[in-house]
Amino acid sequence: MTAYDKTDVVIVGSGFGGSIPAYHLAAGGAKVTVLERGPWLETKEFEHDYLLGSSYTRAFDFVVGDGMSVLGGNCVGGGSVVYFAAMPRAPKFVFERHGSIGRRMWPSVLTRDTLEPWYDRVSESLPVSTQDWNDVSYAGGLWAAFCNHSGRTANPAPVAVDNDRCVNCNFMMAGCRFDAKRSLLTNYLPAALAHGAKIRPLHEVQRIERIDDGDYRVHFNIVDDEDYRLQSGSGTIDAKIVIIAAGAGATPVILQRSEAALGTMPHAVGRYFSGNGERLNTAIINEERVREVLGLSREDGKVYEANHIGKGPTVANWDKLDGSLPEYERYSLEQLYFPPGLGTILAQVPDGDEPRWFGVQKKEILKKWASWLTIFLMTEDDNEGVFGAPPPTGNAYRISQQMLGRGPLKYDPTPNTRHGWALADAECKEILEKDGLAKVAPWTNDVVGAYTVHPLASCRIGDDPATSALHPNHELRDHPGIFVTDSASVPGALTVNPAMTIAALAERSVPGIVRALQARGVDVTYGAPAPDGSITGRRAVGKLSLVAGS
Repeated sequence: MTAYDKTDVVIVGSGFGGSIPAYHLAAGGAKVTVLERGPWLETKEFEHDYLLGSSYTRAFDFVVGDGMSVLGGNCVGGGSVVYFAAMPRAPKFVFERHGSIGRRMWPSVLTRDTLEPWYDRVSESLPVSTQDWNDVSYAGGLWAAFCNHSGRTANPAPVAVDNDRCVNCNFMMAGCRFDAKRSLLTNYLPAALAHGAKIRPLHEVQRIERIDDGDYRVHFNIVDDEDYRLQSGSGTIDAKIVIIAAGAGATPVILQRSEAALGTMPHAVGRYFSGNGERLNTAIINEERVREVLGLSREDGKVYEANHIGKGPTVANWDKLDGSLPEYERYSLEQLYFPPGLGTILAQVPDGDEPRWFGVQKKEILKKWASWLTIFLMTEDDNEGVFGAPPPTGNAYRISQQMLGRGPLKYDPTPNTRHGWALADAECKEILEKDGLAKVAPWTNDVVGAYTVHPLASCRIGDDPATSALHPNHELRDHPGIFVTDSASVPGALTVNPAMTIAALAERSVPGIVRALQARGVDVTYGAPAPDGSITGRRAVGKLSLVAGS
């Protein structure tokens, strides 16, 4: 089966980078079609199960590369459906980073101060809440107690969670069946639909070409609902503007595959990939020492034994987010719940014999799974990831019917990246092992290499054409009318969870896209309120909207 259609705007992907422009452009009067490679899952389909065919395997895309594996969303709502909803804003020093290029990576017009109103807009639209200590999980409270005992600080993380609805089931990574997590399914996407946007699930975009009238033609395959290796048809859709928001692991692949038809891609397409400097440390808690030293206990008489109770990240240590420190020595340490599967594979035996991720010793620590405390490290890496030749279809060679693939990404950590990891690992060890409270080990790279749930920077914005694929307004260099608004556009590691920054940059990109549509004869305006009708954030960015895309 083949299909053909025509619209004003095609958006590839329905995560933060796709849903936010979809809402604003549809509300402004443009005809918008969103193509999403994954399924469209309803709230009732988010399951508390890890079996093949559950929402865990249907909504995720896990791609193993050479030295780096990437976990991302694969459903309508994209990464927002499978994220842990931690929404901190990036520190000011992030925007001044030099990284591997030796000069400022971010566009000169972008600083924390100039992005602040767009952060405010997102915070109002989702909305984002500031938690207090009554909202944190058992694991978050334990991490805070560890930090306090070692002379560090701890902070409840801002989250896009309705804590009145949350039941602390700790299955939010597979989608929230209680609508407590404020994914894009609860705000931007329904608002876009209300304004006439069309969303087409199971449509995997393959390539883009320029047609004779100057518009773009987007080619897609229709993916089988159960076995993502199979296609049930194909088609094309023409548009004045194309917005690519397929994620940092897929957006560059689409552009690389399109090069034969579109012409030479900017040098930075598929280069400078960042894994946000991410790493896990797993601690095995000594329950009795926690009782004796920290004086902690639960109402049921247990000390902790609560790794699987609660929600994802709720408490972070930000002491090293200090702009006066040298680059690659700044990082955050965040308590995290990591579900069974890769979490247990990657957890290493503290002080065990090699290999510490496998064997009898590993079986012994698995028996203590309820007493684990997982700490998520977000450091500054060197943007060393490079994408090789794209596979024939999609972003990876599909290995299983759902979730698993082998991708073209190559990642070889530099000494700078390893230095940041080593410092953060040492800090974790010092905090967690003080006075015999726990034994900790960082994850192994031996199984799937480095690992990220927050891929960034594979088509980044910037001022320098040699090191950035996009103009500061997110338009692809030398290809007017193609925009990239997802995590691929973020210049580098953020040292915190990136969803808030990705969303703010997507908000900031919309006025420039509106102007590009107007120049192509589309009757569209910019000025919609937040998806729920709030106008505080709208007023905050009103003046900035005149210059944001320039």
